Amino acid sequence: MIEIRDLVYRYGDAAALDGLSLSIPDGQYCLLVGPNGSGKTTLVRHFNALLTPDSGTVTVDETDVTDDPVVARTQIGMVFQHPRDQFVAATVGADVAFGPENLGLDRSEIDHRVAAALDAVDLDGARERRIDALSGGEQARVAIAGALAMEPSYLVLDEPLVGLDWPARESVLDHLDALAADGTGVIVVTHDLRDLHERADRLVALHEGQVVLDESPSDALGALPDLGVRDPRC
Repeated sequence: MIEIRDLVYRYGDAAALDGLSLSIPDGQYCLLVGPNGSGKTTLVRHFNALLTPDSGTVTVDETDVTDDPVVARTQIGMVFQHPRDQFVAATVGADVAFGPENLGLDRSEIDHRVAAALDAVDLDGARERRIDALSGGEQARVAIAGALAMEPSYLVLDEPLVGLDWPARESVLDHLDALAADGTGVIVVTHDLRDLHERADRLVALHEGQVVLDESPSDALGALPDLGVRDPRC
């Protein structure tokens, strides 16, 4: 379980997160929504200690992520809005292997994880392809594979569908469905709920660094326009 308690984070004098508390249980498919500047990305960057809170705590399976970021980064896979920002190698296979290599795993286990992760996103024949030659949708799937190779309990994706054409969008959505069905917690940060609201278990809306709505997506949709988020049914 991810537990956030009284979390405060400031950029200068402005509070991006203002005493926020939230619990996300294992295996939940959760949408994190809100207008630009509401604190969504700042919040998820605390999940694996990419940011350090000014006050409050974030724990993953009862471990404080600030005290032990390695545990947090093993349990939580993060996929950023722009996949190119997280690539560290020139080829698909080398990039997906990077995380497991840094865990100190033996080569046979690394190879197994890379193969399984690439198969999960339908890129099992792409190990030697250069990342800079891939389409945007393929790059998004490589980023997901890199996170999956860590065998995380939770996969956090920040605007994973932005800029994707329909086939790529559909492919990413299908893979998220499969992960959720297998018990991986899926947390999607988004301002666009199309194709997502019918899949998720829960919708959490932020405004000015605080949780202002926490409902099932079907119950939450009517309140979204007042929070600066478009109702996907309209």
